[in-house]
Amino acid sequence: MAQYQPQAFRMLPTGVKHLLLINLLVFLSTLSLERYGFYNITNAMALWSLQSGHFSIWQPFTYMFMHASLDHIFFNMFALWMFGCILENYWGTRRFLVYYLVCGIGAALINLLVAPAGPTVGASGAVYGILLAFGMTFPNEYIYLYFLFPIKAKWFVIGYAAIELFEGVFRSADGIAHFAHLGGMLFGLLLILWWRRHPFRM
Repeated sequence: MAQYQPQAFRMLPTGVKHLLLINLLVFLSTLSLERYGFYNITNAMALWSLQSGHFSIWQPFTYMFMHASLDHIFFNMFALWMFGCILENYWGTRRFLVYYLVCGIGAALINLLVAPAGPTVGASGAVYGILLAFGMTFPNEYIYLYFLFPIKAKWFVIGYAAIELFEGVFRSADGIAHFAHLGGMLFGLLLILWWRRHPFRM
């Protein structure tokens, strides 16, 4: 298993800070340009199905920086900050960013294969990967549901994965990309297992 040296703890490390800024800037640009009819960023950057006629090769990357609404971006960015800061401080910025992007792109690939309807936007796939990494790295740390109810991280992650699987199978028409969330967790799991078998420094 790779031995990581925890960094000096920062409340807003470099990788998380840049991801927050990029997501916010893309969100504000989308609102501004599309509201006044200047440019349809969604057609260009959201993840469209292969059969839609709108798919482009860059979309499995760009879609994760777009969000559909204020509450969508708020909750994703809050989770990114809450769990991502801890992981980046522990792993270092390069490893954290590689992990984040792999989870986000992996989530897009699973979504295209399992639930190809589009367009899909949001950082949720990458964020779910971060949640899984937190649960695997700090399994016995407590997370407080609704800031009140303590639950160990490993059970929190397992519970979320089970909910997403149930929702994806039985509520696939609710407009939420549940299999993208699971895809982010799956690719995160595979990458962590790979790193544990093939340790290297970044």
